[in-house]
Amino acid sequence: MRLLRSVLMLASLMSSFAASGEAARAADYPAGPVKIVVPYPAGGPSDFIARIVAQKLTEKLGGQFIVENLPGAGGAVGTATVAHAPADGRTIAIIVPDFVIAPIVKANVPFDPFKSFTPVIDIAAAPEMFSVNPAVPAANMKELLALLKANPGKYSYATPGYGTSPHLYAEWLFKLTYGLDVLNVPFQGALPAVQSTVAGQTQILPVVVTAVAPLIKDGKIRGLAVAAHKRSPAVPDVPTLDEQGIKGHEVGFWTGAVVPAGTPKAIVDLLHDRIAEIMTQPDVKARLAAIGFEPATGTSEEFGALLKAESDQWKKIVSDAQIRIN
Repeated sequence: MRLLRSVLMLASLMSSFAASGEAARAADYPAGPVKIVVPYPAGGPSDFIARIVAQKLTEKLGGQFIVENLPGAGGAVGTATVAHAPADGRTIAIIVPDFVIAPIVKANVPFDPFKSFTPVIDIAAAPEMFSVNPAVPAANMKELLALLKANPGKYSYATPGYGTSPHLYAEWLFKLTYGLDVLNVPFQGALPAVQSTVAGQTQILPVVVTAVAPLIKDGKIRGLAVAAHKRSPAVPDVPTLDEQGIKGHEVGFWTGAVVPAGTPKAIVDLLHDRIAEIMTQPDVKARLAAIGFEPATGTSEEFGALLKAESDQWKKIVSDAQIRIN
């Protein structure tokens, strides 16, 4: 019994030392520059959001939070760089849905989204939506689905790449739900996909609302449906899929932050709390709203649950649609 008490006391002391060590590291944090890695080119929504976070964290925590764009392999290059960085909170990855999709559709992805990282926070989100070139004779999604059914193989949709979330959710709706024959035309990024649809080279565009809101307002693209539970303030006149009788196909484009697995919990908590505070600031909300995003903060655990739920959903869709990149 005496030995057991001694062992328990030693374990308690070790736990206390570990906790005090973590607290000390958090108190000193960042104690130098911190890289916020965006695994995509500059100018996109994740880059825009990362720069807001970097500026505000620098103001709140001192040190210097620096955005570094490391594009390549659909986000895998920059994300893998963070996965193999020291677990000291000095390297943060900004992630989007491709973070959980890439390991499902691609072979040999150099990271595991659940084993290689610790979730910090879900920062902001915007809905995906369906749009068409104005020459397409469809004013809403019901009319588009009827048009596609009557013309198998005639129409095509542009996506930011094979295996991206817009590709998967278009396959989910068109192929798996309605059995339609529509051609996916993958591009390298959202911009060329949008340009192709504006030019009429492709007719349909499933993409995040932020990529097309200004073009919808200018009449260069016709918005048909928002894939969310509520309308987007960026395109308030465009109804949701649910409003048009298409149930259970809500898909969001979220942007979050993760750090290498093993990063001290005190630092993860500190980053979470400061970023959550940043997202409540009126100027930040206004800057996000200008590109169609809304703050989507929750706990680190809730973000981890979101990542798991997204992974499970896309695994089923990828399997059913037989999508794979070798």
